Amino acid sequence: MLNLAKLEFVALDITGNNYLSWVLDAEIHLDAKGLGETIKEANKTTPQDKAKAMIFLRHHLHKGLKNEYLTVKDPQILWSNLKERYDHQKTAILPRARYEWLNLRLQVLNLLVNINQMFKITSQLKLCGENITDAEMLEKTYSIFHANNIVL
Repeated sequence: MLNLAKLEFVALDITGNNYLSWVLDAEIHLDAKGLGETIKEANKTTPQDKAKAMIFLRHHLHKGLKNEYLTVKDPQILWSNLKERYDHQKTAILPRARYEWLNLRLQVLNLLVNINQMFKITSQLKLCGENITDAEMLEKTYSIFHANNIVL
């Protein structure tokens, strides 16, 4: 049957490739709906709020994941199960993002494309818990200029 309800954001894929962005989207939407506490450890939320959160989370899961977690009725348990299953993605993304950051060479010809790439890499690093400072961003941006044009 066709899913008639519109998704607020992309559903979690069964492979977990979009887990990090899905977690961020889900937390933001749950907080906006007043249901953010339902996914935290030892929460004291009402059964109605837990049910609303479960409906919302299950609505944003791949069909295969829905079937696998069919018997889970507590959003906190579902959240921790998904975290245990997919949170290792940070260990795969972080080294690649670090490598891309270190090897990012901005060029004047593709300045806009390169700056967008820089923001993409910094976002991946932030999702993995590693922050890039403004000074590092400026230093990377200054690397586009010819050495004769840089004033220290």
